[in-house]
Amino acid sequence: MIKIFKRKSDKKEYYVSSAPKYKTTLGDVIFNILNYTFFIVFTIACIFPFYYLLINTISDNDLVRKGAITFIPKGIHFKNYISLKSVGDLMQSFKVTVARTVIGTGLMVGASGLVGFLVTKQEMWGRSFWYRFIIITMYFNAGLVPWYLNMAMLGLTDNFLGYIIPGIVAPYNIILVKTYIESIPAELEESAYIDGASYFKVFLKIIWPLSKPILATIAIFGAVGNWNSFQDSLIIMQNDASLYTLQHRLYMYLNQTTNIGQVMKSANTKLSASTQAALLNAKTIKYTISMVTVIPILLVYPFMQRYFEKGIMLGAVKG
Repeated sequence: MIKIFKRKSDKKEYYVSSAPKYKTTLGDVIFNILNYTFFIVFTIACIFPFYYLLINTISDNDLVRKGAITFIPKGIHFKNYISLKSVGDLMQSFKVTVARTVIGTGLMVGASGLVGFLVTKQEMWGRSFWYRFIIITMYFNAGLVPWYLNMAMLGLTDNFLGYIIPGIVAPYNIILVKTYIESIPAELEESAYIDGASYFKVFLKIIWPLSKPILATIAIFGAVGNWNSFQDSLIIMQNDASLYTLQHRLYMYLNQTTNIGQVMKSANTKLSASTQAALLNAKTIKYTISMVTVIPILLVYPFMQRYFEKGIMLGAVKG
């Protein structure tokens, strides 16, 4: 029993019964130990690849070539990051990737928000047809060759717009936005319509501000997808190296390292000094560019995480 207070007038003491304490059993202790152990190991397994990349980019290059860097960096320096400025067309690839991510994500979020709002309106002409027409594209894919031929026919090969236009309409994101908007009280829209507001004004002044959690969620999806995508760069930008993305450049340097290793293995002889330098250069550049391509997403995601968690849960309440 816990004593709450005592009145001076009637000299009575008032009590409230305390909740019974939960008795921890041996099974609970074992479960907690296994649970914490699993998640600690899982967290380390997720973090270690990034840590390994980092320590290999800031350690002595000769030790990196010999594979002597595993857990602790040695001979710390930052010359690899500084030397990236001298890597041909790398800065151009960085600009292309940033522009693609910003423009592509912005247009995708705007289109998903507007289309998701429109398909919630019962009075929209052919609403069911257009909504199903968008959703059906999630289940049917013509394949890589027809996709390339279609891009070539539309003039989107060796064209920056080839990165942007195909990703503007994202069916899955439209579903999330539509479901989220349907959870917003309809009275807010109705009061605006009574005051004479148009559909577009209601969308900008009411729906868009209230939909920030789900819009931030799909923005993360879009930004990560645009930043990490390289297949379209590899296929439709074959004749214009100035439009290569960072990931495409990383792929090229990865192949460089692999090819040099195959030459070394087939020759079965010691590498010359020039070949060793090429191998060292390709390997350290591969590690460094890998780290550079990962850092922006790692920096942005923590600030968007609270929106991501809230948006994805609220957007999944109804189907």
